[in-house]
Amino acid sequence: MRPTLDRRQFSQAALTATLGSAAAAHGLPVAADDRPAVLGGPPAWRGTWPAWPIADGGEEQALREVVQSGRWFRYAAGGPSTVDGFEQQWARQVGAAHCQATNSGTSSLIASLAALEIGPGDEVLIPPYTFVATVNAVLMHYALPVFVDTDPATAQWDLSLVEARIADATRAMAPVHLGGASCDMEALMTLARRRGLAVVEDACQAHTGEWRGRRLGTWGDIGCFSFQNGKHLTCGDGGAAVTSDAMLYGRVQAWHNQGIARSPDPQVAVRTGGNFRLTQFQGAILQQQLKRLEEHARQREQNAARLRELLSDVPGVAPKKILPGTTRHGCHLFVFDFDPAVFAGMAKSQFVRAVAAEGIPIAGGYAALHRQPWVERMLTNRGYQQIYGASRLRRWREENVLPANDRMLLTTCWFPQTTLLAEPSAMDRIAEALRRVQRHAAEIVRAA
Repeated sequence: MRPTLDRRQFSQAALTATLGSAAAAHGLPVAADDRPAVLGGPPAWRGTWPAWPIADGGEEQALREVVQSGRWFRYAAGGPSTVDGFEQQWARQVGAAHCQATNSGTSSLIASLAALEIGPGDEVLIPPYTFVATVNAVLMHYALPVFVDTDPATAQWDLSLVEARIADATRAMAPVHLGGASCDMEALMTLARRRGLAVVEDACQAHTGEWRGRRLGTWGDIGCFSFQNGKHLTCGDGGAAVTSDAMLYGRVQAWHNQGIARSPDPQVAVRTGGNFRLTQFQGAILQQQLKRLEEHARQREQNAARLRELLSDVPGVAPKKILPGTTRHGCHLFVFDFDPAVFAGMAKSQFVRAVAAEGIPIAGGYAALHRQPWVERMLTNRGYQQIYGASRLRRWREENVLPANDRMLLTTCWFPQTTLLAEPSAMDRIAEALRRVQRHAAEIVRAA
């Protein structure tokens, strides 16, 4: 009589068969050795992952045309501007009235805060689980970044804590759509309007993300995107700010171009600024890259859904929660947690090293941003001391306690967007790699 398999045994047998078929399809040997690669076994994945960025003859031809035109500067006279063309396309794509391209996502954040007249003495609420650019944009205006603790379930900031962090000096909020996901933008905008605060969305990782059918980056007063080399839409380095407010658009445009405004409105023309312009070369590349954005986005979404389903059967691994209002996830990162208790008390550094040894691209995510060197530089900066005074800066340090974010940093990891562009069978290999590390967790910890 054949033995009866329980659900987990059946799932494991089915997965093994699936992996064997996938390996055969890729010309890979099916490993009988179950040891994790970090302990000398064969890696779960020996194939290659998609390269990035992706380009073809379209980019080459577009660049050649710019070179031959002699119009490399975006405001050069004598013909159409590739940057103008891209701005029009991106505004239509996201559903905004206006788009201003800049030379980086950071520049778009800086110009957006400038358009809102954020300056010395002002406070801006931001989440702590983000790239340092979000902080730098605030610091560039000598404003004070004020952190709101993280919701570990989503890796977004905890909306239930936002209002308590609003003070008399608070002028704006800058939610970060980490990895392409979102907090509850309806609730946030309701709070912002009730308290009279501006909202700058950091959508640098959320090119195709949506909240209740509306693109991320278009809920707030201004939304900012990055076209840095690793982003879904890239020209090596670049960015854009979108808005449906003509006044704010005029101010962003002026700020990014040395304060030289296109608008005759005196409220715009008096602004100062810097040089944050995009070149015709970058505009040409972005127009070509935009042609692939939707196709790649759909592929990432399908693979992310497949991976979420596979990981539901891997002990101790849980993808971050997607809030019900998310009608489309931007899928720039696949963010998840591992449970050290289910992995024999494994530290995150051990976990990341073991998974990476299986041939799987994995990152441990951001570090504790609120404890990075910039903090001491800000607190001891002569300008900040003169603007805010010792008492406020001392209180800022005392308030700079983020227990939920600190806990999350111990368990949160991610897979990059290029992983989600692989063949669907590669998602099975990711799940198998995690399962193998979990099965042998005690051995891995003892060997460390």
